[in-house]
Amino acid sequence: MPTKANFDRVAVVGRIRHIISTLNMSQAAFARRLGVNPANLSKLLGGSLSLSEGFINRLVVELGVSKQWLVDGEGVPYPKPVHAATVTDNGETMVEDIVDQGLPVYDVDVTAGARELSLLLTDDKIVGRVKLPNLPADCILVRVSGDSMKPVISNGGFVAIRPVSSPKTIFWGQIYVIVLDDYRMIKYVRRHPDDEKLVRLRSANPDYDDIDVERSEIRRMFIVEAILNYDLRC
Repeated sequence: MPTKANFDRVAVVGRIRHIISTLNMSQAAFARRLGVNPANLSKLLGGSLSLSEGFINRLVVELGVSKQWLVDGEGVPYPKPVHAATVTDNGETMVEDIVDQGLPVYDVDVTAGARELSLLLTDDKIVGRVKLPNLPADCILVRVSGDSMKPVISNGGFVAIRPVSSPKTIFWGQIYVIVLDDYRMIKYVRRHPDDEKLVRLRSANPDYDDIDVERSEIRRMFIVEAILNYDLRC
């Protein structure tokens, strides 16, 4: 791995800007995610503050970004295994696409905490895989806590979600995971009278009031493709 002296600062800064764009975050929000001063991040990206290996390591640890990609531009930003090897009865090694094993189930509560959801979806959080018919291959399963979406989604149930490329594209009346700077929610997304600027978030539980949110505040959206509720009987 190159040392600090070998960093191509312009290239690395370009990749950092790519990460910020991919996460659909402002520079200030990105700085808060990393726990750094927004003014210092602005200076770093602008070139008036030196780029240190400590800062690069912080990106790697906090965001799960590949250090090799960040420094050298090699590989992919978020590496993940694409194959799983198993040994057959006759001792031969068989390699198969991990996608064929089913959708990953993450030990992640989609509504708990304020951290960007995509940063929590690391391989060590995968607790199993489930094959569900007729769902897109890029879906994942995550847990839901709370009663705001009861009886549609039970407390402790799971939802199959997939990322939406742009928060501007909304299927009104569908259930989404909404990621804001300070928290995450799972709600029906309804059309607001001023739908150019606002969306209306509605709970299934009538005890909860509607919430109006500015479109510009939405950082990421995941559409809910399926709901898996279950009751423990023992």
